[in-house]
Amino acid sequence: MPTPPPVRKAVFPVAGMGTRFLPATKAVPKEMLPVVDKPVVQYAVEEAKEAGIEQFIFVTGRGKYIIEDHFDHAYELESLLSSRDKTAELNSLLEDLPITGSVSFTRQQKPLGLGHAVWSARHFVGNEPFAVLLPDDLLVGKPGGMARMIEAYRSVGGGMIVAAEEKPLAETSRYGVIEPGAIKDNVIEVKGVVEKPSPEHAPSQLCIIGRYILSPEIFAELDRQERGAGNEIQLTDSMARLIGRVPFHAVLTGCARYDCGDKVGFLHANIAVGLSRPDIAPALRAILKEVSG
Repeated sequence: MPTPPPVRKAVFPVAGMGTRFLPATKAVPKEMLPVVDKPVVQYAVEEAKEAGIEQFIFVTGRGKYIIEDHFDHAYELESLLSSRDKTAELNSLLEDLPITGSVSFTRQQKPLGLGHAVWSARHFVGNEPFAVLLPDDLLVGKPGGMARMIEAYRSVGGGMIVAAEEKPLAETSRYGVIEPGAIKDNVIEVKGVVEKPSPEHAPSQLCIIGRYILSPEIFAELDRQERGAGNEIQLTDSMARLIGRVPFHAVLTGCARYDCGDKVGFLHANIAVGLSRPDIAPALRAILKEVSG
């Protein structure tokens, strides 16, 4: 089996308005809301870096300049921390900062769906495979979700890869759902995909979550600008049209997933990540015990 071309670039769609978190997101992008002490979007970038991604492409919208500032040097703050010998705090700012020239930003000028957001990054991606990470989905595990997907991408010889998770049948109308084929370990052949089917029409309970590896052929399909579910340009519709032309597999990542686009999921993420941190877990357990009665 020939070695597939490497996945060097990742697209982060971050143009959403975050209406479910108003009024907090009136002035602060939802992707900058913290899980313990890091913005949600930083977890996604760190996951991509762990997987060997070298170029980070953010698809933004109006009012998202704070994300750009976050992934840049803050010289006044860095100088202040250095002068006060706050080494740990300074290192936390610098250790995961992408290198100069590795971060790009482009605008999704109309909210026309995930497919349109990915299409907006086409000139930055070019003619090579690339990853897509939705920061609202926080995946926690070692190795991370994207690293496991790239491992699968190499093992099957390339093509398209999605992260999947088994969901209750009643929830299939919220996801893209795959029609599974052959299964080997945690890798599942994808024979078809349906965007947000009603439970009675769902081909399985295997739902696509917010991680993708895509081949550049996807852009020719997205160029059609065809509307799908919700009258939006759906990424899964374009992926479905490539089945038979491009190998397509799903991966069960084994990671814990937290839906940070949902209030309860966001609180769950903070509690779970907090309990994994030795520096704050004992105090947090005591608080949880107290409030739970």
